[in-house]
Amino acid sequence: MIDFNNRVKIKALIFTAGLLLLCSSALYAGVGGGVEVRETVDLWELVKFTAVFLLGISAVFGMGLAFAAKKFAVKEDPRVDQVSDVLAHAHCGACGFPGCRQYAEQVVLNPDVKPTLCTPGGAATAEAVAKITGKVMEQTEPKIARVLCRGGSSKSVRRFKYEGIKDCKAAILANGGDKACIYGCLGYGSCSRACPFGAITMSGENLPVIDPAKCTACGICAQTCPTKVIAILPMAKEVLVSCHSKDRGPATKKNCQVGCIACGLCVKVCPYNAVKVENFLSTINPDKCKVCGLCITKCPTKAIVDYIPKRPKAFVTEACIGCHACAKVCPVNAVSGELKKQHAVNQDKCIGCGICASRCPKVAITGTFNYTEVLQAYEAKKAAREKAKAEKQTVSKA
Repeated sequence: MIDFNNRVKIKALIFTAGLLLLCSSALYAGVGGGVEVRETVDLWELVKFTAVFLLGISAVFGMGLAFAAKKFAVKEDPRVDQVSDVLAHAHCGACGFPGCRQYAEQVVLNPDVKPTLCTPGGAATAEAVAKITGKVMEQTEPKIARVLCRGGSSKSVRRFKYEGIKDCKAAILANGGDKACIYGCLGYGSCSRACPFGAITMSGENLPVIDPAKCTACGICAQTCPTKVIAILPMAKEVLVSCHSKDRGPATKKNCQVGCIACGLCVKVCPYNAVKVENFLSTINPDKCKVCGLCITKCPTKAIVDYIPKRPKAFVTEACIGCHACAKVCPVNAVSGELKKQHAVNQDKCIGCGICASRCPKVAITGTFNYTEVLQAYEAKKAAREKAKAEKQTVSKA
């Protein structure tokens, strides 16, 4: 606003000076009816008069412009600068605004804009923005970029030899890319070069590898990828179909060794109805998926990926009442035992899916990746029952 006002002032003064110089010169040197003609012009008198006149007019215009600037100035909330200082300044657009400054303005002035939109800044930035703006910080689920393709150099077929610029956007201009599967990763590293945080490296198979410690889920890689094989997904959902093909099963199998062939085995074995096949591609609903990983063991092409590096095995504690519920739901028959006696888990058979832990009524199975979640749910139900019982006793006494 200040720079704009200064420019307006300068232009007005220059225009006024030029106009008055012409007018004042015409008064002394002009020829016309009723004007006394002089043979000579007193140059010093002309300059002196013009200077005094211009100074007077400039003062009047300057005061007018200063008054207008003060009267119509747009005052900026000082919190905008404070918010801007705590942002990551990656200018990635993950917040939905063109830049960090625009987000800072909107999060301060617009009550509907959340303080958690700066994903590169993480939780610390979200807390700082919430504190400055006085907004309530809602807990958001951490996200990460996932590569929905495993068809590297040795696993996929190429239609022709591409010898152009090593860039995915350039390669796709050559008849849709050199890969037989037009939906797969082209492998020329455009996403790696676009990532502002150095979170993506290219493997020996020419596939992007995401570093969870560096990835901020800003989405720049997903926007850069011309085949859209990179998606921003919840970090907690660590089981997903790593394929993007929409071809029929036989065509996918011909083009890629690790592509989804839409056989439907994952749909049949999922105990939570989280998997379905659409457009010749299996997909997992993250809202229904419990990350048990059972579908991974059944996928014939290994198109389903498990991002849990090592699944812990289940272990039955002394709290077991021998109800046999765990043995009934175990998909690999790893649990055995007699009724009303402590059961045991065969560690060689156990795949660490955690299904038994989620079904145990006494939370007697520990060691699984979901044990903490199961325990919290059990304690919450127990507390609710005790509260209801206390309220019922209070009513009966009254």
